[in-house]
Amino acid sequence: MYKLLRARIPDAKKVELLEFRFSDFPLSEFELIQCGIRCFFELGVVEKFKVPAETLTRWMYTVRKGYRDITYHNWRHGFNVGQTMFTLLLTGKLKKYYSDLEAFAMVAAGFCHDIDHRGTNNLYQTKSASPLAKLHSSSVMERHHLQYSKTLMENENLNIFQNLQKRQFETVQHLFEVCIIATDLALYFKKRTMFQKIVDQCGEIKDEKEVINFVSNNPTRKEIVMAMMMTACDLSAITKPWEVQSKVALMVAAEFWEQGDLERTVLDQQPIPMMDRNHADELPKMQCGFIDFVCSFVYKEFARFHVEITPMFDGLNINRGEWRALADVHEAKIKAIEDEKKKLEGGGGDAAVWCLWDRKRDHGKYR
Repeated sequence: MYKLLRARIPDAKKVELLEFRFSDFPLSEFELIQCGIRCFFELGVVEKFKVPAETLTRWMYTVRKGYRDITYHNWRHGFNVGQTMFTLLLTGKLKKYYSDLEAFAMVAAGFCHDIDHRGTNNLYQTKSASPLAKLHSSSVMERHHLQYSKTLMENENLNIFQNLQKRQFETVQHLFEVCIIATDLALYFKKRTMFQKIVDQCGEIKDEKEVINFVSNNPTRKEIVMAMMMTACDLSAITKPWEVQSKVALMVAAEFWEQGDLERTVLDQQPIPMMDRNHADELPKMQCGFIDFVCSFVYKEFARFHVEITPMFDGLNINRGEWRALADVHEAKIKAIEDEKKKLEGGGGDAAVWCLWDRKRDHGKYR
């Protein structure tokens, strides 16, 4: 069965599975399922941990089915996070700190990390007093994704970890919790300095074996690096080639605007600018802020930690330049309108300004 399954799934190099620049756009959702299976074969965990081929296939299909058909937090995003974890481990050379079992769990958790996402964030769950918010007091959506993932493990027909020993299975469940809960960005900000300290300390050690032991023999350090890897995976669209990043950014923004619409209509509240479609023209400026205050740290530190991960940091900086250029164009248009407004007087002048504003805004839409 393994030979048959291997023969029917895409070659890793052909679809660039091991590249940080990987794009899901050319592939169908079915092909992404096949690529997910390929990741586990490339890791060497399918035969090592006696994962039945039928079970692995059913699990991948079920994970895909568990993602809702929403604008951004759908199966494609789930797959991309699993693929980036796979790439960080192998291409980024981070696998040397982790056992095969740990790598197996980390990639599987990546695929599952946003399963059954509703397109709204934790704050919305709390504000709307949703059933999930009543069930989980913190990291609401992340705990739901974790619980959903564990439910799959309870089904014998879907449990890809069914042939592990009891202690190994408990380790996998713990790692799922570490990985999935780590995708709550609120926790990322709390762990950043700890990760930076690990990177600094590793930089002071000259012998590679000592560096490996320094991380791999300390469970706390391993889990901090693991948590940061999940953040790097979750935000990885920001590092992709511009033609990919620009499209994905619009998907993220569209889902945010949909939440903003719900906040207005259901909660009767004014959404923050990021969630407000009336502020759509500020997207480039907001992307620059997101890169500077959220993303830059994790990719800069990983590039310091492992030079092999530098392409992610380079991609991030290239995209920041693109967003900055768009933001500058928009700001120049706003300034021109304001300058003309100062020159014009009276009601007719105001009407002319707003007419000009509408015309310029229409031409300046981001597609």
